[in-house]
Parts: sequence; C-alpha cells; structure tokens
Amino acid sequence: MKVNLAVDGGQSALRLRVLPTGRTGSGPGYTHGAAANERMLDAIREAAADAGLVEPVGVVALGLTGFPPEPGAAAAFAGRVLDLLAADEVRVTQDMVTAHAGALADGYGVVVAAGTGLVCLAVDRDGSWHKLDGHGYLFGDAGSAFAIGRAGLVAVQKARDGRGAVTKLADTALDPVTFYRSPTLVDDVARFAPSVLRCAAEGDVVAEGILSRAAADIAETIDAAVAKLAGDGPVPVACVGGLFAGAGDQLLDPVRQKLSTRAQLTEAAGSSLDGAERLATSAPGPYADLTVIQRKL
Repeated sequence: MKVNLAVDGGQSALRLRVLPTGRTGSGPGYTHGAAANERMLDAIREAAADAGLVEPVGVVALGLTGFPPEPGAAAAFAGRVLDLLAADEVRVTQDMVTAHAGALADGYGVVVAAGTGLVCLAVDRDGSWHKLDGHGYLFGDAGSAFAIGRAGLVAVQKARDGRGAVTKLADTALDPVTFYRSPTLVDDVARFAPSVLRCAAEGDVVAEGILSRAAADIAETIDAAVAKLAGDGPVPVACVGGLFAGAGDQLLDPVRQKLSTRAQLTEAAGSSLDGAERLATSAPGPYADLTVIQRKL
C-alpha cells in the first residue's frame, strides 16, 4: 500500500510524517547559501530514512522555509523531490501555508508563525490571501526568535563595552563575534532568545525592553494582516511556532494588549506538520494558488 508524506521544513529542523501510520523522522533545518536546495534534499532523504520509510509513496506535501522564490525554481525542486522519493505527486509550498492550514480548520483568518523567523498569512473568506513579513533576518522577521536573540546579543556587547545598561544577559559565556564564522549563524543567534525570555522573567530591565519591542512588532504585523481582510468583524488569529510555544503567555499577553479589537487570538487547531498532512491528504482548497504541484509522468 502506498503512503503519503507530510514535511515541515523549518530553519531549526525538517520533520517528516508518514501517513497514515504517523511515523516521524527528522533532518537538519534550512540553511542559507548557494547549496541550500541540495542540503534540503539531503535533509528530506535523512528524515525519510529516520522515519523508516520503505513503502512506495503517493503524495508528498512540503511546507518549506526555503521555498525557492525564483520563477520555475519551485517546480524544478518539486521535480527533484518526486525523483528522490519515487513519489506519484509532490505538492510544495511555503511554511506559512502549512502553518495556516494546520492552525485554522476552515481556512479563514490570520496565522503568525514565529520561530527562528516570522511570517504572517491572512486568508479571506473568498480565498484571497495576503502575506506579511517573512522577509528574512536582514530585512524583516520582526519579533522573531532571531530578532529577539540579536537584540539580546547586541545588549551583551554594549554592556561589556560600557556603552549600554548593565544586564544579566551579559553573564553568558557566548562571544557573539564568533558567530560571524558559523554556517548556521541565523539559528545560532535565534537560540539566544530563550536567555532573553528568562532574564525578562527575572526582572532584567534590558531584557524586558527587548521582549516589549518584539511584542509590539508582532502586534503591528497582526493588525496589518487583519486590516487586509474584508469587513469589520472579528478575525481569528492563531500564533504558532517554536517561539510562541516556548514563551507562552510571557509573549502572548503583551501581544494581546497591543492588538486592535478586531484581532481575536485563538488557539491553533494544529501544527505546521498537521497542515502539511492536510495538504497531503486533501485538495489544496484555499491554498491552491500558493501550491506548486508536480506529478509523475
């Protein structure tokens, strides 16, 4: 019997689920660079092996942080996945789409996915959609774990230089300058976000300020997304991803306080991997325009 595969490819890790058995496997996360697609294919191969995949494959649905943006590149990548897994069909889209599909069962509303990066997707009742942020660590991802981690590491350097306020953040043994040489710089910086959250919870003023700015940035993105949807009624908003999972109400409460009344925070129905499963087992529906499909000839 053929199985379907759901894949969630983030910056920290790539996860694969075999359907309907539910077996899972993982591989390395997305890393920037000229060989990014090759590394992503290697990660899919590793995750499939980790899940013990031996069955023939029907449909593969992938939500990827590293969705190839160039015209035709996504289709070419989907073709390579088709060959790699000897699948009948490959459906590839951005991770923001699988996050939305997993979080909101009826497909209407706003989802903010925040982990290493941050992206927001608003889908209206007529199927029209709007993507906000997700512009990467240099030009966007406001409020993300990377943004929080970077602000925290900047505060570390300023405190050590005597150019900034004294902060518990500077107690870290890390030397941020060494990250410049790391091939996983973005992930390395994002991994400092939990230290910022911990110091904020302990009353460190500098860390509290960083967290407050991140909450304001996230609320700004949500309100901009809500404003793009028709009408003036309440809009369900789900906040998903590793950052929200780790921070919980410490981040959600200040976000909620800064939101407009139209934005109604709601608990996500499922994860990005659940969203990939939805795309692997049913028609793309409201996400059809955001999904590239390749089939075996």
